[in-house]
Amino acid sequence: MTIPPTAIAVRDLSLTFQTGDGPVHALSHIDLTVEKGDFVSFIGPSGCGKTTLLRVIADLERATSGTITVNGTTPEQARLARAYGYVFQAAGLYPWRTIAANVALPLEIMGLPKAERAARVAKNLALVNLAGFENKYPWQLSGGMQQRASIARALALEPDLLLMDEPFGALDEIVRDHLNEQLLKLWAGTAKTVVFVTHSIPEAVYLSTKIVVMSPRPGRIEDVIVSDLPRERPLEIRETPEFLALAHRVREGLRAGHSYED
Repeated sequence: MTIPPTAIAVRDLSLTFQTGDGPVHALSHIDLTVEKGDFVSFIGPSGCGKTTLLRVIADLERATSGTITVNGTTPEQARLARAYGYVFQAAGLYPWRTIAANVALPLEIMGLPKAERAARVAKNLALVNLAGFENKYPWQLSGGMQQRASIARALALEPDLLLMDEPFGALDEIVRDHLNEQLLKLWAGTAKTVVFVTHSIPEAVYLSTKIVVMSPRPGRIEDVIVSDLPRERPLEIRETPEFLALAHRVREGLRAGHSYED
């Protein structure tokens, strides 16, 4: 069996923030491998370091010790090479720019020719089912549509890696379910590697090929659960014994992690 190439390799990584009240140990001795084509979710209690670990991958935070590579390079080199797209909790669209202009913004910063920008914008808005909304403004779109536009903006960079920090956390359950379905189809159609932060056990199990369960701060990896669910997943799969067994294992990992809490 061929071993897939590694997208992210984290070895004995720790991160401590220095604050006026003393050091804050955010991450402790993290070891993790993300293979190309994986859909990996980080799940854990608030403050456990899920987003901090995502930000280390993105070179938005620097580890205190240990090593990390992204596509075989340092996070800084990956960032400069625009090897990843980052989707934040809030869509972060500029209200005075149309949806097309928002998606095109990073391409303008890159200095791409106008024709190539237009082609990428059209392609990626179509991928997230927003074709026809190019000339709308963010305030004319629902919250779910705004997040889809944010995903299109990240995809417009044509990255191998998509980093997503609780992008659907503020949306209602019906919209969230719909976007989860769309995200799975998008992932299947583009073969991207996705790293996804969530607080939701059903969301983590539904989306992921691999679920990373983290303990309370200082964030440690309590369990790495490899999913044996099929790649094609209708929402109804959440009622199956296989799904419920995975959700139970995630829940047990979260409970076990609390034994570390001070």
